[in-house]
Amino acid sequence: MLNPRYALVAYVKSQVGEFVESLRRELHPDLPHLAAHLTILPPRPLHGTESSALQLLERVCGETEPFEIRLGVVETFIPVTPTVYIRVDGAASRMCELHDQLNAHMFACQEEWPYIPHLTIVKMATEQPAQEAFKTASERWANYSGSRRILLERLTFVREEATNCWVDVAPVPLGRSLVSR
Repeated sequence: MLNPRYALVAYVKSQVGEFVESLRRELHPDLPHLAAHLTILPPRPLHGTESSALQLLERVCGETEPFEIRLGVVETFIPVTPTVYIRVDGAASRMCELHDQLNAHMFACQEEWPYIPHLTIVKMATEQPAQEAFKTASERWANYSGSRRILLERLTFVREEATNCWVDVAPVPLGRSLVSR
């Protein structure tokens, strides 16, 4: 890609992450597999180098202590976009604060939609299948018996290599400096 986009995410590598990935494969089997994740900075171009971006991430995230979020109910962004997601209830304000701190300088971006902390289940092509996915996801989530809490202690800086193809650039721990570059 000539002008790659970058994002900052927290991978969800727990029972709830497995639940979301399994549900996504069922609801939209043609969709390329993307790991379950919470987005802190949605995709955007960089106004600088990857190296300077990592330095900024290290400084801001190093000053942010790890925190726990709690997942709420299944919702949808219909009619704006045919996306089904689980809303972040507990500590959503902490995610918003971190997003707002980072959405400046080389990460500054006029985002298409307001930032709403969430865990995407699936994005469909049109509204009708999204409505059906919303119904199924709501029923499954209501019966989910695992933990709905996620500890955010490590984020990942990612770069888009091609459409729906993201590669990890570097881990970004909260509350301390980067482990490796």
